[in-house]
Amino acid sequence: MIQKPKGTKDVLQDEIYNWIYTENVASCIFENYGFKEIRIPTFEYTELFERGVGDTTDVVQKEMYTFNDKGGRSITLRPEGTAGIVRSFIENGLSSKLLPFKAYYAMPMFRYENVQKGRYREFNQIGAEIIGTESYMADVELISMADKLLNELNLKDVYLTINSIGCPKCRSNYQKVLKEFIEKNIDEYCNTCKSRLEKNPMRILDCKEKRCKELNKGAPVILDYLCKECKEHFENVQNGLNSLGIKYVIDSSIVRGLDYYTKTVFEFISKIDGYTVLAGGRYDGLVKELGGIDTPAFGFAAGEERLISLIPQEDLQDEQLEFYIVSMEEKYDIEAMKIANELREYFSVQTNISSRSFNAQMKYANKINAQYTIVIGENEIRSKKCKIKEMKTGKEVESKLDVESILNTLDEEFM
Repeated sequence: MIQKPKGTKDVLQDEIYNWIYTENVASCIFENYGFKEIRIPTFEYTELFERGVGDTTDVVQKEMYTFNDKGGRSITLRPEGTAGIVRSFIENGLSSKLLPFKAYYAMPMFRYENVQKGRYREFNQIGAEIIGTESYMADVELISMADKLLNELNLKDVYLTINSIGCPKCRSNYQKVLKEFIEKNIDEYCNTCKSRLEKNPMRILDCKEKRCKELNKGAPVILDYLCKECKEHFENVQNGLNSLGIKYVIDSSIVRGLDYYTKTVFEFISKIDGYTVLAGGRYDGLVKELGGIDTPAFGFAAGEERLISLIPQEDLQDEQLEFYIVSMEEKYDIEAMKIANELREYFSVQTNISSRSFNAQMKYANKINAQYTIVIGENEIRSKKCKIKEMKTGKEVESKLDVESILNTLDEEFM
């Protein structure tokens, strides 16, 4: 038997409502903030991620699914959404249109990484990007939108952490001091950290190796090295969040795992297991890095699998099937289907397509959680009347056998 590849997941029918529910909540919130959905290719030229994400990141160094296509071009399956959206923004000339550009997405991503609970090699992200404004208000709006999403999904056990990693100017000064701190014990760091010392020492702070984490304790804090502009920007973000009543913790250890971030970075962390639920930040240099004009931007993303795993189970009940139309005998199956087709303009409806007996149909209606049943037989067809049965209570009410009468009966007797 051929099985699915490691790190992938089948989303079966009894789970799919969880995904639909989560995506619908997200899209409704994002649309209310003025964002519109965008869809980009599943694969891009590898250079996009090498330049956009950063060739010192774990994503580029260890996790990308990269291959040569039949034309010999290096292609990579999308490991994250931001670089592709920025590429689309540039390629489609969106900088000449109304700014800021606001886009959201729900898309599969691909990373070759260790498989663990809520983390797969093919996974799904829900995210949002705003391109074309350097104002701290964009940071505040995106963080508040992320906070609203988690609240609407009823994720109670999460908290917000924020930091500023400055701009290239002040980050350069910080990296010199950080490098001096790390060099004292560089021989004790892992090989990956050693390779990052010269090119991007801040990446060492993001290392997950236990020994490296210990060595990083007491490292210089970037907040002490922010330039005047970055310091004011971060203070304004804090004041904005305070004014909106959004609680947060300043965590100077947040550097995020992708090289394109500047100034504000943030993470919503689960109190249950300590894992990141949703994260993002400002990336003011990415548009220029990928060939566009210098344009500031801000965004975030959340792993959909992680979100679903944290949503209270009572909020993830599958939608009930409203109707099952039962036929007394096989010769009434078509009449039952006619009624079903008319009711499908308003409800989810099933009927007998498997040659089940009357009793078997009633058992099936129970198993699929049909709220109501209508029996179609000789008497119903002749009298043009039927009985609507509420399965949970057993209550039966007579109705004329037409859609308008059935709708009125439901409204008067059951709603």
